[in-house]
Amino acid sequence: MELISTVNQTLALLTIAGQIIIFVIIVSFVTKRSGVLNFFAKHALAFSLAVALIATLGSLFYSEIAGYEPCKLCWFQRILMYPQAIILGVAWLKKDHSIVLYSIILSSLGALIAGYQYLLQIGLAPSIGCSAVGYSVDCAQRFVMQFGYVTIPMMALTAFLLIINFMVISKRSSLSTLIK
Repeated sequence: MELISTVNQTLALLTIAGQIIIFVIIVSFVTKRSGVLNFFAKHALAFSLAVALIATLGSLFYSEIAGYEPCKLCWFQRILMYPQAIILGVAWLKKDHSIVLYSIILSSLGALIAGYQYLLQIGLAPSIGCSAVGYSVDCAQRFVMQFGYVTIPMMALTAFLLIINFMVISKRSSLSTLIK
């Protein structure tokens, strides 16, 4: 139980750090702070790979070690995140930014699902009855609640949004280079 508590705390803190990074990126876009954006653009593949790996390992920890049964929506999110750990790893090794659009699409779909599931967990979205199909736990069930709002879907939503932000910055940076 101590290991689960430590992982919950660590992943929740990483989630909050990720949300702060998203805020910094958005503010940098609005205020046109190119230094911050250039830094994230330069390391976009590495940061995205780190996020995808942490998200993948975190979800595997929760299901395989902590014993939390993934719901149907969790499976969809896994389907959209797990391949990115591999794709982004290969892209990072090859310095290949051509995967940016694919990653944005996968992450956007994942963010929509994770966002819906989070709203479901906090009671702001109608239930689709995941457990009614007989092979899944209820999608509204909360296994983790840290800092009053960080649940597993919030962790996933933050991870998908981070990847989207990093990939958009990477795409913007490569377009700026082509225009110059």
